[in-house]
Parts: sequence; structure tokens; C-alpha cells
Amino acid sequence: GVSLGGMVGMWLAANAPERISRLALCCTAAYLPPASMWEQRAATVRTQGMGALVSPVITRWFTPAWAQRNPGPVAAVAAMLEGTNPEGYAGCAEAIAVMDQRGAIAAITAPTLVIAGAEDPATPPALSARLARAIPDATFTVVRGTAHLANYQTPGEVTAAMRSEERRVGKECRSR
Repeated sequence: GVSLGGMVGMWLAANAPERISRLALCCTAAYLPPASMWEQRAATVRTQGMGALVSPVITRWFTPAWAQRNPGPVAAVAAMLEGTNPEGYAGCAEAIAVMDQRGAIAAITAPTLVIAGAEDPATPPALSARLARAIPDATFTVVRGTAHLANYQTPGEVTAAMRSEERRVGKECRSR
């Protein structure tokens, strides 16, 4: 899961482990304060619409150099974000505001890969490293030259990390 999807994946892995056989957490966190920032985002989209958040969010999702070289893909993501239902976005922001899975993630038993974007200001590598340390036997990797949407900006590198983890987990399972 990427970002919010990773938060959902963590919850499932900790609370319904029979449903998760392997877990990849990309540019996500178990806890993402301050709550006031998320509450403000919810209020902003409810009063001003999604357009008010597009520019500030996009600058965190992609590195400046990549965004400059790839205006089409950035515009596509910006349009997707602007087309998001404001109430749906606000609800997600409010869920993140109260989310704190730090105590629960130690219960994750699925083989877990944590991927960080080296230039991710939303969920920086240090935050991802803490997440990986808190999940038993998790593997941690940092993808260079990418920000928050690492799977979109650097799909080859993210896929390679996931394939490497799949091979590692497969070898461990065969040796048992």
C-alpha cells in the first residue's frame, strides 16, 4: 500500500493477519502528526474545494526536477486529485488525524517490506526507518531520487525492491 493504502494495509496485517500473506508499505506511516494539519486540510477542502490543495500537495508528491521533466504525468495526477470528492478526502484526512498504529504494528507477522522515497517530505526516510524497526523482521529500502509517490515517479526501482523482497521471502519459506 502506498501512503493511505499502506496505513490500511498495516491495520489489516495487525488486526486480520490471516488476510495478509505479504506486505509492502511504500511512503507511509503508522502515525502522522500533527492532527491539526489534517483537520485543517479537511476544513480547507470542505470550504474551498480540492483545488486549494492541488499545488501544495503535488509539490510534496514529486521531486521538483522530475516534475519539471514530466509535466504531463504531473498534470494527470493533479487532475485526479482535483477530481477527488472533497468529502471523501476530508474523511481520509480526519482518519489520519486520529490514526496511531504505533502500538499495533508490532503484531504484524507477514513478511514486510518498507519502502521510503529519499526525497519524500510527507513521510521522510527516517519515519519509514522507524516503521521498519517496529515491525518484526521487516526489510527497509530507500529509493533514491523520488518523493511521496515513489511507485509513480520511480516505478522500476519500486518494482525491483518488491521483486527482491519476494525472492528473499521465497527463499526463507523454502528453507523452513
